[in-house]
Parts: sequence; C-alpha cells; structure tokens
Amino acid sequence: MAKITLLSEPDLRGLVTLDIETVDVIEEAFRTLATGAVVMPPILSMAIEPANGEVDVKTAYVPGLPGFAIKVSPGFFDNPKIGLPSTSGLMMLLSAKTGQVEALLLDNGYLTDIRTAAAGAVAARHLARADAQTAAILGAGMQARLQLTALCLVRPIRRATIWARDLPQAETAARELSESLGIDVSASTDAEAAIMAADVIVTTTPATTPILLADWLGPGQHVTAMGSDQNGKSELEPACLSRADLYVPDRLSQTRALGELRSAIAAGVIEADRHFPELGDIIAGTSPGRRSDDEITIADLTGTGVQDTAIANHAVRRAREARAGTLFES
Repeated sequence: MAKITLLSEPDLRGLVTLDIETVDVIEEAFRTLATGAVVMPPILSMAIEPANGEVDVKTAYVPGLPGFAIKVSPGFFDNPKIGLPSTSGLMMLLSAKTGQVEALLLDNGYLTDIRTAAAGAVAARHLARADAQTAAILGAGMQARLQLTALCLVRPIRRATIWARDLPQAETAARELSESLGIDVSASTDAEAAIMAADVIVTTTPATTPILLADWLGPGQHVTAMGSDQNGKSELEPACLSRADLYVPDRLSQTRALGELRSAIAAGVIEADRHFPELGDIIAGTSPGRRSDDEITIADLTGTGVQDTAIANHAVRRAREARAGTLFES
C-alpha cells in the first residue's frame, strides 16, 4: 500500500519561504539543466478562451533529485470578478526510482510564485551589476512584490519604484514593500522615468503589447522579463533584444515559442535560428555572463519544469524534517 504525503497551502507556506536557500535550490536546478542529463519535455499548454483561462503542465526529471514533479498550473483571469483567485494548481511528486506518487502539494500556485521569484534572483545574481542599488518593477501584483523581495536578497537595493497603470495599487504595493524590506519604495505611472533611473528592471505583467521600449534602456542596466510565458504575451519592445549586449533565456526552445524572443523573431529583429547561451550555461561557467559594468543584459524567463521539480523536492524534504503534512494510504 502506497503512502502519500498530503501538503496543504498553509503547510507549504510554513515550510518554504523566499530565502537564500530557496534561491540556491533554483540556481542548482538551472546548473543541472546545463550540465546534467535532465529530461524536460515541452510545456503542455491549453487555452480555454470562453473562460479567459489557460492551463500549463510542466515537468522534468533532474538527476540527483529523489523525485520528479508534475505541475498543473491554471490561470483563469476573470476569476477575481466572482471572488476567486486568478491562479491555482497543484504539484505531484513521484519517485524517480519507482514512479510511485510520494506527495501531493496542494499549493494553489504558492510554490510557483516562490520558484518564479527565486529564478529572478538567480538571473540578477549572475547578470546584474554587483553594485546595483536601484530597481524598477513593472507591475504591482503578487509576483511584482516577490520579485523585489528576491532581488534584495542578492543585490544591495536601496531604492525602488513600482510602476502600474493602476496608481492606487502601485501605491499600496510600494507602501507595504517599504515596510517589509526597509528600503525606499515609491509608486509611479511613468514607466519611462522609472526605467531610466533603475539599475535593475523586472517586468511582471500579462501585457500583450510592449511596456518597456528600447530607447529607455541605458548602459549598465539589467532587465528580467517574467511575464511573457504564453504565445501572444509581450512586455519588451522587440528592439530591446537587439540593443542588449547579452540576451539570456531560461530555456532557448521555450523563449523562441513563448518568450520575448518569440516577439523579436516575429518582428524580424532576431534570426529564428540564432543561438544564445541559457541561464544554466552562465551559472555553470560554460558561457560568460556580464563582461563589464556598461553592458545591457536581458534575462527572458518563461518558467521551466526543472524549477518545479526542484521546489517540490525542497518542500517535501522540509516537510519530512518537520514531520509536517498528512499521511494518506492508497
């Protein structure tokens, strides 16, 4: 009889937080993606247009980790109109030796939020200037808040601006982040000014037309683009990628299909078969990252199955150490 650990969202919130250990876990997953025999199939993505919804299924086998995760991640963006969150989902952790289900992580998207923010920290750790002190976050939702929190773990950020079309939402996020992070965070509806004043820019919106223009970028800046994870989404003007000294995808095959690279290819700015080193290559040292303080760097993060497998193993390991969760026999 199989024994399965059930972990609820409250369980997982008590076990896994956005800290340096979590960032290191995600960094190691990217390193293994570049150097190990990772098996990571393409994302299964399904649009449910009548409900303004989408569902992604991601997975990966990562050598060295005891289990592999399968994640189901729905996004139904009209849900707030009926009092429901727009994202939810769960992860399943199966043994990499036997294939038996070992844990069900009923996280409602929490672990995805954490691993996505941790990936932003990994990108900044390897691509942003070491002395970066100012940030611009485009977006004012949960991921925007987590991205600034993650950035502060790896860079000495002292001042940040939250941009959103909804100024009250940006003001609320800025006030709460100022209190939680102990830095100066302000709100703005002027994206150009916020970007031009920043050392690090993170875009965290579901935009389908660019919100960051190439002419706004200057020497020494780093951009992490998080929002373009579906065909049709785009946060960066395609010319940003040709202006950058270094463009880094999380997974090149994914960014060609889903990320900012897709838009740049469609616009004729970048050749469809052009090769770029992935984030894991830079972490592993097989490709160079930032070469000087004057370079403009862009990380295009679409979310990978290795992140899900890594965070699921991390969560279950902590649960076993804490004897947390509910044991279910099937």
